[in-house]
Amino acid sequence: MTESRHARHSARVTERRRRPPARGAGGSPLVRSSTPGRDQRHSGGSHAVHGSDLPEALRSAAREARRRMDAVSAAVYLVDEDQGALCLALADGSAPSFFTLPGRMPLDMPSATVRAWATGEAAVLTDPDPGPAGPDRDHVLPYPYVALSVPVATDERRFGALTVLRVEAAGAFEPAEMGILEDVGRQLAHILAQLVEDGVRVVAGPMPMLVPAGAGVDTSVCTPGWGVRDVPGSAGTSMMFPLRRLAELLNRATTMEDVVAAAQYCVMSSLRADALVLVSAREGRLWVLGHCGDSTELARRIHGAGVDGRTPVAAAFHGRALYLTGDGPPLVGEASAGVPRTEVYVPLRGEGQFVDLPLAGQNRVVAVCALAFSGHRPFPSEERVLLGMMAGLLGAAVERVELSAEQREAAQLLQRLLLPARLPDLPRLVTTARYRPADVTSEVGGDWYDVFRNAEERAVLVVGDVEGHAVESAAVMGQVRTAMAAYACEGHRPAAMIDRTARVLAELGTALTVTCCVVALDTLDGTAEVALAGHPAPLVRRPDGRIEALDAPANVPLGVPMAQPYEAREHLLESGSTVMLYTNGLVSSRSASPETCARDLLGSTDVTSSSHLEDLADRIVSEIVTPQQRRDDAAMLLARYEGAGHGDEPKAAGLHIQRRDLRGVRTARAFVHDKLGAWGLQDMTDVVELAASEIVTNALIHAGSDVDVRLRAFEDRLRLEVRDSATNPPIPSPLSLTEEEAPEAEHGRGMLIVEALAGEWTSYPNGQGKTVALNLVIPQE
Repeated sequence: MTESRHARHSARVTERRRRPPARGAGGSPLVRSSTPGRDQRHSGGSHAVHGSDLPEALRSAAREARRRMDAVSAAVYLVDEDQGALCLALADGSAPSFFTLPGRMPLDMPSATVRAWATGEAAVLTDPDPGPAGPDRDHVLPYPYVALSVPVATDERRFGALTVLRVEAAGAFEPAEMGILEDVGRQLAHILAQLVEDGVRVVAGPMPMLVPAGAGVDTSVCTPGWGVRDVPGSAGTSMMFPLRRLAELLNRATTMEDVVAAAQYCVMSSLRADALVLVSAREGRLWVLGHCGDSTELARRIHGAGVDGRTPVAAAFHGRALYLTGDGPPLVGEASAGVPRTEVYVPLRGEGQFVDLPLAGQNRVVAVCALAFSGHRPFPSEERVLLGMMAGLLGAAVERVELSAEQREAAQLLQRLLLPARLPDLPRLVTTARYRPADVTSEVGGDWYDVFRNAEERAVLVVGDVEGHAVESAAVMGQVRTAMAAYACEGHRPAAMIDRTARVLAELGTALTVTCCVVALDTLDGTAEVALAGHPAPLVRRPDGRIEALDAPANVPLGVPMAQPYEAREHLLESGSTVMLYTNGLVSSRSASPETCARDLLGSTDVTSSSHLEDLADRIVSEIVTPQQRRDDAAMLLARYEGAGHGDEPKAAGLHIQRRDLRGVRTARAFVHDKLGAWGLQDMTDVVELAASEIVTNALIHAGSDVDVRLRAFEDRLRLEVRDSATNPPIPSPLSLTEEEAPEAEHGRGMLIVEALAGEWTSYPNGQGKTVALNLVIPQE
């Protein structure tokens, strides 16, 4: 402020000291601080804020700060140690500026508010929420405000910070102005300390209280639970805050988890609900998209229920919001065809208040948001209007996210269809594979794996990677796979396979390059011939635990002209060796070389038997957590060489069942009966037949795909595997849904029976869906 303006302000302060305590514009008392203030020439006075309760204290401080600093708004943030953030408790000022204030600031956020709280000193920032500027661009102010923040703290406790926003054109804050705001913050801290001594909890509410600065606001409408009581316009303005925040969060949402998180913060918390469940309707049934809060029981009852049932959620899909108290007819919106207003609906969970909001997309109801409250409560018209606006935002977001998920699922389905349907069985070679699409794109990738059996005792292992993430990448991958399959089945050696495939690719005229690794293994003597085309060399884990690379000439990728023929190199594998072929997406890292990462992954667990190969594959895939690794799709092929002529040589057999084969379950039972009889395991027939029958039945019903059944008998255990194309994990029963389990998981797969028969069962993804596997101990005589 100018010097003359500061002098006039000091004169007014001196005059006030001669008078009894005055009252502010809102009627709250303004008293002198109990501690000496700064030099009056710099502090601008020693006026304090006071309030009989927390909202009044915060309101008085914010109003006084805004008035004395000529600010457009002032806000009080209170620290929440549990969340590790400063939460906006109350703001006073102009409505547009309210919505530039972050609702929560992490304690490591580069803002003036956090800096003032952390350092105990005034802090200035040219924007209340700058966000990351990035190394390659200048920061652009999204709002024309400058911020000044001071701590709200006593010698014993830091409560938070007091922040004012002023238009950028007003210029920088002067030292005297900082002193004024520090005075207000210090006085507020002492009042909050007194409230704490009186037993008042000094914490921010689930949503901030907003107090508009304008006078003459209509006070006839006041919704309980919102804003500051008896303050004109505070309730209505406060109700707009969660709506604005919901719009911002949903604009950035890319997954259904993001949508649920936004709804939890802005809808469930702001209305103080106990539970929230988002529900969609497909194929005549309700399916839970996500849930939060105390929602386990509610989600369990909704998931899988019929759309035509007499439940509130099902009724809401007709396009009308329902408000149920459980002790009378529902309070509904406008009547719509097919759903009479007098209909009585069956609550899904005990007593309490229930709200079911239809979430409309462009032309239809795409989902329902179900809210549950522990006690009865009214819903004034203002809250119903707010919920209607929130429902519109949620509906658009759900429709957009589901469309994106459908596109991503279509891309992944195309990718899975281009991968091998199943891996062939070889008595002395156990194989498993994993494919993981990139997380940051909905396009298909070009990574693949293959296992070919071109002779009774010879297998060919292939892993490759086509550059890019596009339909062309997938198309080229399909062409290369077809060529390699043909040359492998003709008996060509690895170098010849790569060389001939390179010629085919050159004739196709694509500009994309392809890297690949081919390993031909003779399972009688353990000879492994390795050929590379610009691809990482495979790794082998020897029986003694040593991990080595099966080196071979690197050659050049397919699609790159090469004058010399491709070369290969032979290695010898001992019985019990585990070989890993992989693509770069599995081991991308900025801190170590790809081979070092791959060695660490292969050595991450003990591999002592063939049945543990699946565990090793799961462990390796679970280690892929870095953002760099998730940006690329990844393929991995593991093979354990069992050797020839050993007494514990595993027995293996497989069965393929066509989709919708009504006799498939009976065929599977006969397959199990015949194989166990041939292997001398007749005593296990009844148990394995029942387990196979349950898993195959549900795979045919739920997956709607071909089903593969595989049996492996080891010296001390029997392993049953059933593969289908559905990616949803099976869970034991509809009653087992918890917060941790995916709400879209399949139900009714008879897994309770399987769980009772086998103490150890698991489900893991494969190239085209998932495999359900169980191990049974073979009784010893």
